[in-house]
Amino acid sequence: MKQGRDAAQTTTSAIKDLILARGLHPGDLIPTEAELMEEFGVSRSNVREAVRTLVALDILCVRHGTGTFVGDLSMRPLVDAMVFRGIMQRGSDAGLLEEIVEVRRGLDLSLGARIVERLTGTDAVELQECVEEINACARRGENFADADRRFHLLLARELGNNVYSQLVTAFWDIHTAIGARFPKAGREEIKATADAHERMLESAVAGNLDAYLEAVRAHYDPILHVLAGCREAS
Repeated sequence: MKQGRDAAQTTTSAIKDLILARGLHPGDLIPTEAELMEEFGVSRSNVREAVRTLVALDILCVRHGTGTFVGDLSMRPLVDAMVFRGIMQRGSDAGLLEEIVEVRRGLDLSLGARIVERLTGTDAVELQECVEEINACARRGENFADADRRFHLLLARELGNNVYSQLVTAFWDIHTAIGARFPKAGREEIKATADAHERMLESAVAGNLDAYLEAVRAHYDPILHVLAGCREAS
């Protein structure tokens, strides 16, 4: 392999190709630093720089004293980049968060038919417990972000769609990090959002797709209204 200023980038690509060629999965051990040097014909510094790059992307994970492993391949780098973008663009962060919420709403609406199909006629015990917790918080005028997050992750689990689950987690992490800088929701918004969760579950279990989609829109309306106001005021 050629040496030079792009050698580390080439090594980065070569390590990714090696992972694919050997059919490695998250948690699998990759060759040692010395073995990678020999395999690709590059210097130690090139291998180390490539590994650092892949660790930052969550493609690799270094466990000191143990070795280097295939990482979780999560969307953490996306979350970090979006949060940093929001911090850098202070003043336009309301617009960024508004766009993220719109994407979340679009995903939920697009997968609504499958969610209703999976939940129709079921007890949905865990989701019901989430709704009860959300309603209890709403009655006290308290934030229910943790229960809200769990509710949507449970919906994602019903679909068995790992990409959707990761996107839900990523969007929630971005929302939590950036949204902390905005005014907290009032009692009216809290109650409206809680009611929407209950209607989402009831309509899904009843097999009523139209009612489910209407409840999804109602779920996102309060936060979008708040963010639109913040964006216009900035």
